Amino acid sequence: MVQYGVVVSLLALVSSAQAIPRHPLPISELAKQVRTWDAHTGLGARQADLAALYPEYNLTTPIDHFHNDSSYEPHSNGTFDLRYWFDAQFYKPGGPVIVLSGGETDGSDRLPFLQKGIVYQLAKATGGVGVILEHRYYGSSIPVEDFSTENLRFLTTDQALADTAYFAKNVKFDGLEDVDLSPETTAWIAYGGSYAGAFVAFLRVLYPDVYYGAISSSGVPEAIWDYWQYFEAAAVYGPPACVETTRKLTHIVDNILIGKAGTDYVGKLKSAFGLPNVTYDNDFASAINGGIYGLQSLNWDPSQSSNSFFQYCGIVSNDSVLYPATEARRESVKELITVGGYKDELETLSNRFLNYIGYVNSTSVSRCTGDQDACYSTHDSAFYAQDDITQTWRLWQYQVCTQWGFLQTGSGVPKDQLPLISRTIDVDYSALICREAYNISEPAKVEYINRLGGFNISYPRLAFVDCEWDPWRAAGVHALEVHERISTPSEPYILIDRAVHHWDENGLFPNETTPELPPAPVADTQAKEAVFVQGWVQEFNGKY
Repeated sequence: MVQYGVVVSLLALVSSAQAIPRHPLPISELAKQVRTWDAHTGLGARQADLAALYPEYNLTTPIDHFHNDSSYEPHSNGTFDLRYWFDAQFYKPGGPVIVLSGGETDGSDRLPFLQKGIVYQLAKATGGVGVILEHRYYGSSIPVEDFSTENLRFLTTDQALADTAYFAKNVKFDGLEDVDLSPETTAWIAYGGSYAGAFVAFLRVLYPDVYYGAISSSGVPEAIWDYWQYFEAAAVYGPPACVETTRKLTHIVDNILIGKAGTDYVGKLKSAFGLPNVTYDNDFASAINGGIYGLQSLNWDPSQSSNSFFQYCGIVSNDSVLYPATEARRESVKELITVGGYKDELETLSNRFLNYIGYVNSTSVSRCTGDQDACYSTHDSAFYAQDDITQTWRLWQYQVCTQWGFLQTGSGVPKDQLPLISRTIDVDYSALICREAYNISEPAKVEYINRLGGFNISYPRLAFVDCEWDPWRAAGVHALEVHERISTPSEPYILIDRAVHHWDENGLFPNETTPELPPAPVADTQAKEAVFVQGWVQEFNGKY
C-alpha cells in the first residue's frame, strides 16, 4: 500500500492490495481508499467472475475475545459477520483445511489465490478445503458503526488472531455440514503473506492446538517503528549506477532543503522539479522519491507486476538527456548541484539530474492538474478528522500507529551512509497521521508484537518463505544481519532467489504457463511447499 503522483502511484498500487502499504501517504492517496460504493457494484470483469465463482459466507464472531484486558474497555458482548470464501473441489476424507489470512485488505482481493494461486495448489496437493478468511475491520467484516479512534480499539492483531482460531472451531462449510472438520480431527494449515505472514506465524505460536501448521511468506514478525531499512533491498540489489546516482542526487536535495533552509535555493529546487507550490519541504521530498519505491511492485506474474523500479533506474543513471524539454533547466540544475556540494561532479550529474527531473515530471507532476498541495500534501487536519465507516484508510494506518510501525524514513539511515530518500522524511513527519487522525503521540508498541520472538520466532511446523530482493526482508527471519537457519521438513526456511514480495502466492492456469513462467525458483518453492504440507498432514493423520 503509495504516495507519489498519478501514474507511478497506480503502478505501485497494482501490488498494494497484497503488501504492506508505503508510509506516509499523501491525502490524495488516502482519499482514494474512501469507500464510495457497495462491495458488489463497480467490480471489474475479473472481480465479477471471481465473485460469481466463489460465493461469500459469514460466520457470526465475537467482537471482543478478551474481556479480562482493560485496553478494550468498554468491552463489547456484541458479534459481527466475519466474511470468508472456500473451495472444496479437491476435498477428500483426511484432507486439511488451508486458510489464507486476508491481512490488511478486502478479502476478495485474495480470491485469485483460491482460484489458481497458493491455496489452490496446496488444496489440490493435499485433498484439502481452500479458504480465504477476511481480517476484521477490512472488506465487509466490520464490527463497529464507525472508524472513530474509540471504535478502532478492537482492531488489534490479538483480536484478529482470536477470530481466526474461533473460525476454525466453529465454521461449518456449506455442503460439508456432516463432515467433521474441527481442529481435533482435521489438520488446519494457515498461510499468509507480508503482514499476514507475520500474523499466521503468531497464530501457530499462540494457537498451536487449533492450527497444526503455518506458512509465513515474506512475513514481518519484527515490528520496527523507524523502518529505514525498507530501502536496504534497493541499495543492495538495485543496479549500482542507479543506487549511487540516487544517493548523490538525494544528498544534493538534502544539502539544500536542510543545509540551505530558509534561503532562495529551496524555492529554486522545487521550481526545477516543477513543484514550486508544494508548501512543506518534506512533502516535496516525498513527492520526488517515487522511483526508488518501485521495487516492491515487481512480480513474476505479468498481470500483477510493474517494472517501474528498473525503468526509473535506467532513466536516472543514463548519461544522455532523455527528456529534451529539461534542457531549459540546465543552468539551474548546475547551480543546484554546485550549491548542493557536488561541483566536482557537474559533468556526470547534470544530465542525470535533468533525467531525474524529467522522470518526476512525466510520472507525477504532469498528472497533477490542480493545486499542488492537494496532490502531494500530508497536512490536512479536516481530512484526518473524518471517521465514518467509509474512511477505510484509517484501518491499516491505525495498526501502524498503535502496534506495527514500519515508518519508512530517510532520517533513520546511519550518518555514515547516504540515504535513498530525503532525511527530511523523518519519524515526526511520518507519524503526522498518528497525531492528527488518532491523537496518538507515542511510538507504536512494537515491543508487544515482538514478544513472540521477532527475528528469532520459531515453532514446529512453522515455515518461513522469503524473497531475496524484498524491501520487507529486513523485518523478517531472513534479514541480512540475522543468523541463517537450517531448513528442515518441520521448520522450512526458504529464500527465493531474485524475488521480491511473497512471490510464491501467485499462480497461473495450466494454459498460461510457459517455460519461463512461473520462474524456476518460484515453481521450485511452491513444489517444496506442497511436499512439506503433505508431510504435515500425514503426520497429523498418523497421530489422530
